Amino acid sequence: MKTLQIADLTKEEQQCSQALCQLIQNEIRKKGDIPFSRFMELALYAPNLGYYANGRLKIGQAGDFITAPTLSPLFAQTLAQQLKPLLPEARGVIYEFGAGTGVLAADLLNALESSLHKYYIVEISAQLSEQQRQHIAEYAPEFLDKVIWLTQLPEQLEGILIGNEVLDAMPIERIRHSESNEWQRVYVSYEKNEFILKYENIADKEMLQAALQYFPDNTPYTSELHLTQYAFIQTLAAKLQRGGMIFIDYGFDAAQYYHPQRKEGTFIGHYRHHTIHDPFFNIGLTDLTAHVNFTDIARAGIESGLDLIGYLPQSYFLLNLGITDLLAQIGSPDSVEYIQAAAAVQKLIHQHEMGELFKVIAFGKDIDIDWTGFSHGDICHKL
Repeated sequence: MKTLQIADLTKEEQQCSQALCQLIQNEIRKKGDIPFSRFMELALYAPNLGYYANGRLKIGQAGDFITAPTLSPLFAQTLAQQLKPLLPEARGVIYEFGAGTGVLAADLLNALESSLHKYYIVEISAQLSEQQRQHIAEYAPEFLDKVIWLTQLPEQLEGILIGNEVLDAMPIERIRHSESNEWQRVYVSYEKNEFILKYENIADKEMLQAALQYFPDNTPYTSELHLTQYAFIQTLAAKLQRGGMIFIDYGFDAAQYYHPQRKEGTFIGHYRHHTIHDPFFNIGLTDLTAHVNFTDIARAGIESGLDLIGYLPQSYFLLNLGITDLLAQIGSPDSVEYIQAAAAVQKLIHQHEMGELFKVIAFGKDIDIDWTGFSHGDICHKL
């Protein structure tokens, strides 16, 4: 694998990363060492500088990673088959979190047409909001007036809440169970002109309890806790009056996530389709992420009064909803369009591509419909 150096960056990228590094350094000088979760929050979301806030292209072949909606509109068209029966019981309203460049929104607007009343995009980045607006204006112009951008959640929600690869983009806590049997929280410090990791015994009782609940006994063992994700689901559940939630992301149940052999956790970086293990590599230009602990997500929803509808691999969800039938409608199997679409579907459902690693979890509140997407292959028993 090619080693990427600072020389690969444009002048603007260097300036952006350096400015963000300075901002993080200033906070450390002012407050002392910061938790890894706070470092990750700044690296991803610092206004105008963080990875998701600096306007740099993230998704696609020219970006850092590929998402399911960008592979083919068949992804959204298939998801729409589950949303259609939900919409009449949810005021015809959708809320999307983590809308990226707006590809999923545009495709869903086209697929749902008149059955959709309003499409809310919850987005804190002004740059991303503008990208989304431009994409929808180009690819779903007749439905642009249905889209409303929000920078914060309303007090009450009624509708369908969806998120594709949004949970994995939330800051995580890094926790180490040391060889001396100490439970330590990972911090970020700045010494001798470089960022370094430090470890301090966990003082927070709830954090320690979460680590004891999930981590195996063997040491040394380092992994993640998903406190922000847990709180996010709890917040949505508290605000949801009636409707459903569907989240699609890569991850595992807790038993798989905290397997004794996964002793370094799942935290990783993505930069120009390269895997990065150094959290301080090109800060603000590298995507920082961790897999989702779906047991934790399920627990957050259930404990907040939601009905757990189902949990299963993405492959089953898409096949249950008829993605192969939609593929067959594209045209002749020997046409270029069909061959390209078939290749995309293969990536979406094959177990060695996105089909097995990506999971779909759904919750409901006062909704009574046929959740076709979960008719076969449900693995809630593993949660």
